[in-house]
Amino acid sequence: MPIKNYTSNVDSYTSLGELQGVLARGGATRILINYDGGKPIGVMFSLQNERGIMNFALPANVDGVLEVFRKQKVRADRDQAERTAWRNIRDWVLAQMAFIESGAVKMDEVFLPYLTDGNRTIYQLYQSGQLLLPEGK
Repeated sequence: MPIKNYTSNVDSYTSLGELQGVLARGGATRILINYDGGKPIGVMFSLQNERGIMNFALPANVDGVLEVFRKQKVRADRDQAERTAWRNIRDWVLAQMAFIESGAVKMDEVFLPYLTDGNRTIYQLYQSGQLLLPEGK
């Protein structure tokens, strides 16, 4: 089965606009789009909680989508991969917001792996071995 949204005709900027709207309604205090050569490559947003301002980074891995297309033998170009990547980010965030609205989690909790210091995310620190939890006994 091909990757979700592999035939999306929704422009990346439309998905970005919808993404910004849902993040703002969820409590984001700042939203920034990162670009490379005029193409959006990620979204950063901030949340304010009792500990202060927390910054989060959501990347759009267009190259990763292209690789999935290749493996799944989906004939599509880079523009289609970009539309697919942004639509999937938008869909994932909408699903997370529904989970938050149900009272199951808090917004900062669900996005915790994407918490960033501006350079790397919590998940990247964990993967590199710089963030380790003590072994359970």
